Amino acid sequence: MKNTNIGIMGASGRMGRMLLQATLDHADTTLKAGFVPSYSSLIGVDAGEFIGESKTNVALSAFTDPQSLKGLDALIDFSLPDAVDATVAACVSAGIPMVMGVTGLSEEQEIKLKEAARKIAIVYAGNYSTGVNLSLNLLATTAKVLGMEADVEIIEHHHQHKLDAPSGTALMMAKSIADARGQSLKTALIHGRHGTSKRNAGEIGIHAVRGGEIIGEHAVEFIMNGEIVTITHKAMSRATFASGAVKAANWVYYQPAGLYDMQDVLGIKAS
Repeated sequence: MKNTNIGIMGASGRMGRMLLQATLDHADTTLKAGFVPSYSSLIGVDAGEFIGESKTNVALSAFTDPQSLKGLDALIDFSLPDAVDATVAACVSAGIPMVMGVTGLSEEQEIKLKEAARKIAIVYAGNYSTGVNLSLNLLATTAKVLGMEADVEIIEHHHQHKLDAPSGTALMMAKSIADARGQSLKTALIHGRHGTSKRNAGEIGIHAVRGGEIIGEHAVEFIMNGEIVTITHKAMSRATFASGAVKAANWVYYQPAGLYDMQDVLGIKAS
């Protein structure tokens, strides 16, 4: 099995730097490209030296067209929603598999992603940590057992710089619970609470907290008369997301066209 040639979209961002490091650290991947905005002063800077490592002879560059992807086996994108459409179109044109980590996509963008997955393999997940994806299975099991007897509330904490709320992970957790209880997430979801109305049966509440430099914390409470079951995940480093995304890129290269998630990568998807 050959090393997978990886490109990183949004290489100059917080996650981008972690992804560069994770790609260099992974035994089965080779860093082939790191893309930064066309106006960036980092264009031409060696990717390894940019993150304080040895020279890699891979210069950070601007993404311009599908030709920029030449030589890649997979592209990892943790950039911003407004750049996603062009990136997805270029990957389809070049036949390059993707690992999509951008959160806050619109419904239209998600539809385009599904359409693209008919032509290339795409891993799309709101969270690439092993722990979170194990938690999704635990949440589904708990929701099946407790059913509508439990009131469900999700509380998520992230840093003050995060743009989307609620987090992609919180929405993944809510969907896992709703699916297990046979609910429509769209009708069950409640964002925060205000006013004087009482809680309706079957609601799944999400509360987004933003502040400081919190990497990511999610707590799901199943509240019943007499007891509360809480399932919690805390991310201590962004490196866990980066290493998961690189694992996904190494995996997606060998898959046929289709839309996958991290549970497919880990082999823990419920049948």
